[in-house]
Amino acid sequence: MRLFPDVYVGAGVPLDLRARAVAAYLDAHGRGIVAGWAAAELLGASCAPAGAEAEIVLPGSDRRPRPGLRVHRFRPHVGEVREVDGIAVTSPLRTAYDLGRRETLVRAVTAVDALARVGHFDPEAVLAPARRHPGVRGTRRLPRVVALSDRRAESPGESRMRLAIVLAGLPTPVPQHRVGRFRLDLAYPDAMVGVEYDGADHLTPGRARRDLTREAELTRAGWELVHVGGDNSMREIAILVARALAARGVPAPNVSPESIAALQ
Repeated sequence: MRLFPDVYVGAGVPLDLRARAVAAYLDAHGRGIVAGWAAAELLGASCAPAGAEAEIVLPGSDRRPRPGLRVHRFRPHVGEVREVDGIAVTSPLRTAYDLGRRETLVRAVTAVDALARVGHFDPEAVLAPARRHPGVRGTRRLPRVVALSDRRAESPGESRMRLAIVLAGLPTPVPQHRVGRFRLDLAYPDAMVGVEYDGADHLTPGRARRDLTREAELTRAGWELVHVGGDNSMREIAILVARALAARGVPAPNVSPESIAALQ
């Protein structure tokens, strides 16, 4: 199948973001730099929304965007590019800076969470590229994105779950809280309330059996677990957590539709 002029993919190869990122690099004859969500994918962050475009940086080029391909012409600073499997990509920090300043709040925080985790940097480090690139669009919103980010999130679902809670005005939970041999995605240790994101991997029979055993042990230890998934809206997540906290005597504000309406 033809992806770009003179760039084809074999039958049976998934046309995912990784494949499209490699195709974009080949289309640039190896002279470009993969950026944005595509860079995040190649870096192992895997946080892109469905349908994200491949992106390529071509400094000084007159190459125009194509369907499914976004073209940038900025010149990265020294240290803002690295190589992954022979492909030039923007570094985790530069990629976090790019996505953090241009995407919606939830997507921006999700990207910074994931890239800070794989890049082993504190989210506040994202403010350094902002100082090196003064006046770039979206830079002013970065401090809020950084303040809401936490590299302990282990998936985009966990990031979205945490944001639903925090942006609704609920108490900030502790990520990756350990209870004996188990670890909770988010937790309120004093109230013994845990919040778990159940992604697609939780649907396999083996994982489902382990989850049941884990839940039984934690319940016997006095923990209340709230389970959410990708089909829960952010408002629903906040309401479920607020109810669990209230049942444990933790004062929490009422979660109104208006409080997080912009985040659905």
